[in-house]
Amino acid sequence: MKIVNPADGKVIANVKEDSKKSITTKLATLRKGQEKWAKVPLAKRVAVLQKFGKLLESNIKECGAILTSEVGKPLQQSYNEVNGAHARIKWLTENATKYLSDEVVSNAPGMTEKISYEPLGVVCNISAWNYPYLVGTNVFVPALLAGNAVLYKPSEFSTLTGLQIEKLLKKAGVPDDAFQVVVGAKEQGEILLDLPLDGYYFTGSYKTGDYIYKRVAPKMVPCQLELGGKDPLYVADDIKDIAAVAAGTADGAFYNNGQSCCSVERIYVHKKVYDKYVEEFVREVKGYKAGNPTEPGVYIGAMTRAAQLDVLDAQVKDAVKKGGKVVTGGKRIAGKGNYYEPTVILNANNKMAVMQEESFGPVIGIMKVNSDKEALELMQDTQYGLTASVYSADEKRAEKILSAVNSGTAYWNCCDRVSAGLPWSGRKHSGFGATLSHLGLRAFTKPKGYHLRG
Repeated sequence: MKIVNPADGKVIANVKEDSKKSITTKLATLRKGQEKWAKVPLAKRVAVLQKFGKLLESNIKECGAILTSEVGKPLQQSYNEVNGAHARIKWLTENATKYLSDEVVSNAPGMTEKISYEPLGVVCNISAWNYPYLVGTNVFVPALLAGNAVLYKPSEFSTLTGLQIEKLLKKAGVPDDAFQVVVGAKEQGEILLDLPLDGYYFTGSYKTGDYIYKRVAPKMVPCQLELGGKDPLYVADDIKDIAAVAAGTADGAFYNNGQSCCSVERIYVHKKVYDKYVEEFVREVKGYKAGNPTEPGVYIGAMTRAAQLDVLDAQVKDAVKKGGKVVTGGKRIAGKGNYYEPTVILNANNKMAVMQEESFGPVIGIMKVNSDKEALELMQDTQYGLTASVYSADEKRAEKILSAVNSGTAYWNCCDRVSAGLPWSGRKHSGFGATLSHLGLRAFTKPKGYHLRG
């Protein structure tokens, strides 16, 4: 399998793909090793994963360079991702003992009732390329902490990062028979779906998630899906610092080239502040430097997948056809590599693909609204339910809107952020289940209830 740098189209590595035989062998290795790993005291497992976090920190330059070379994100954003993964590992390891240890529910005379959190066994993690350290950490770290073995398939677009993760996990003390990497693309994914694994955890598109869910359903094992979003943001008429809100929300839309499940994907602005907000927003976006992701100051790097450029072209064309106005950007950047201009479309409406279908790129539509009621109706007009944001000076006003939106995460005066202490979950086509928080630690366990008389 050729690994291509999206910034210039050059092949940077050739990696041997796994076969059905090698994947089956890896599963057999994990099956034997999982019981041994589960018997390692939780405190020791915690220490091993803490060491992994420290190794990420001490190897950040190498990790960041590898990540940028294969996904195209600016180098500083790659460093930010590695640091973010370290922070999540810190929370997960510091809270593992609290949420994975036996829990006594009742200790009445003559009868003790408790819950034990047992590992699932060998779990499959089919991961994503846009934030391989972060979305990977959400799964394989709590899975290992809970005593599972992990068969980890990084995306074919972030294979080198997946192998780097494996190297550092093993260096930290995770045994070979507790963590194995599967290298490949669709063919290897199909093999994984056929194998007798004890749980499936996927991060990616709705289309692929829907397929995986249906394929593994007969196995009656946990299948958790973290899928895409068409995340709405509403700017109310009472915001104080319009320039700051515009800058912050533009970052929420264009960070990592908009290649994030929780990127701001559509914006609704109250008519009273619309003109000023648009003026400041467009000024901010026009100031973004695009170019080689290894160059200092670059904010818009290369798109990871060349095919996504066609999706963006189609969305822009559809928006213009339906009355949209492109005020900046709107086309590919000429030259080598997968580059697209940061694009802002005004006069947007919910009949446009750019307001309904996941863009996953540096394109945003902005629509003027007359009221909170109209904004809420438009925010709810989607098949997705990952995040929603409201910017307002009034917390109660914002929470009233956010409580009515069917999404897994709600933001007031912020956007495009994740906290290890809060559950990360989707609704509708954004998936189901939760990673992070205590729910994410226990997502990799089978609870057993004990009734102990004596």
